[in-house]
Amino acid sequence: MELKRELGSWAAASIVVGTVIGSGIFLVPRDMIRNVGTPGMVFFVWIFGGLLSLAGALSYAELAAALPEAGGEYAYLREAYGPLWGFMYAWTQMWVAKSGSIATLGTGFFLYLITFFPRLDGVFYTLHLPLGPGGGPLEFRYGQLFAMVLIMALAWLNYYGVKIGGRVQVSVTVVKTGLIAFIIIAGLGFGPAHAASAPQEPAFRFTIAGFFAALVAALWAYDGWNNVSMVASEVREPQRNLPRALIWGTAIVIAIYLLANCAYFHVLTGAEVGSTPRVAAEMMRRILDGPGASAVAVAAMISIFAALNGSILSGSRVPYAAARDGYFFKGIERVHPVYRTPGVSIVAVSGWAALLVLSGKYDDLFNLVIFASWILYGMTGAAVLVLRRKRPDLSRPYRTLGYPLVPVLFILGAGVLIIFTAYNRPRESFMGIGLILLGLPFYWNWRKQAGHPNSRRPY
Repeated sequence: MELKRELGSWAAASIVVGTVIGSGIFLVPRDMIRNVGTPGMVFFVWIFGGLLSLAGALSYAELAAALPEAGGEYAYLREAYGPLWGFMYAWTQMWVAKSGSIATLGTGFFLYLITFFPRLDGVFYTLHLPLGPGGGPLEFRYGQLFAMVLIMALAWLNYYGVKIGGRVQVSVTVVKTGLIAFIIIAGLGFGPAHAASAPQEPAFRFTIAGFFAALVAALWAYDGWNNVSMVASEVREPQRNLPRALIWGTAIVIAIYLLANCAYFHVLTGAEVGSTPRVAAEMMRRILDGPGASAVAVAAMISIFAALNGSILSGSRVPYAAARDGYFFKGIERVHPVYRTPGVSIVAVSGWAALLVLSGKYDDLFNLVIFASWILYGMTGAAVLVLRRKRPDLSRPYRTLGYPLVPVLFILGAGVLIIFTAYNRPRESFMGIGLILLGLPFYWNWRKQAGHPNSRRPY
């Protein structure tokens, strides 16, 4: 039983835009300016992170058009380096990267829902063990329970068909893009500019380590541009639609993020941005008082809802692809005979993500996700170079623009980011590495199993 190609060009593009624009644009500007000091440097980080993501999208476009299979990076790493690296990617997505991303989005959703229901921020139980953020006690909040229910509700929706999930993705992406456009227009066109006499000295101190900490935050906001490749086996005309969705979707997101930050810094000073955890809400409060902040909260929740749906839709295809080749838990590869979705994989990824919601606060989660993800993103960028030599016969309907410079720059950027993230956030980084390495015994066990399908395809 195979998956069906039921996603058109609009659904593919909405997976890119809708999954990337989640909670990050509303929450991370505060962390960015606190790390780099000035609005000018914030814009530089946004542009740098956007260009790095675009270089990745250009590289991935070649791989997606050449290997339009379920699992995205799983298939690219498998073909370039062998089944071990494909498995490592699937394992990482299941336990760290995609599940952590879904959990982070769920956490962001309830942070904005607190605007309307403050009691959701209340703690209902405290576990007095060093398992919480920063090694402190682990607190469980009512809002986390709501986030868990939301994740599982979207899993249920996607269980009943990729076409349903795709239609929801298109609809919600259109709505949230319109709401973000309203916020940008309100800030730039109607927002009172902050006083020209405001202090011009940096509100916060700039450091190299701070630059990379800000870059991690920006890349979290950009994270998800690669998700459409994970559902490549369900996209119609993938050789044409996948490169277009990857490249144009990423470019649109960069433009939206830069315009949103122009609006923030038009109304707020750097010090004000650095002192408020909800930058967009504070900007709109200045323009429309209480209703403005509420409008941003609604926009943020709709945005996060779309990102959650896209992440569950795409992320569940990675463990499915590995299990189909025999390198994951038995049963994950099952396709529902009626709905033609990897139902078991959807439930497994979403269920684990729901549990991760209880693990810590927002910034701890996205640092765990970014570090683990970019190790394998860098290797996937290098797969463009490897497969040009290893598989010159491979049909390539799209070839990376600026090859080999663009993939090389992406690889170098990924390497530097990984090093500085490990330096700045060693606890989260080594937790991510530990979870990745835990997969090796499972791989060796599945590899040795009698009758293992070692070669569905030539590796």
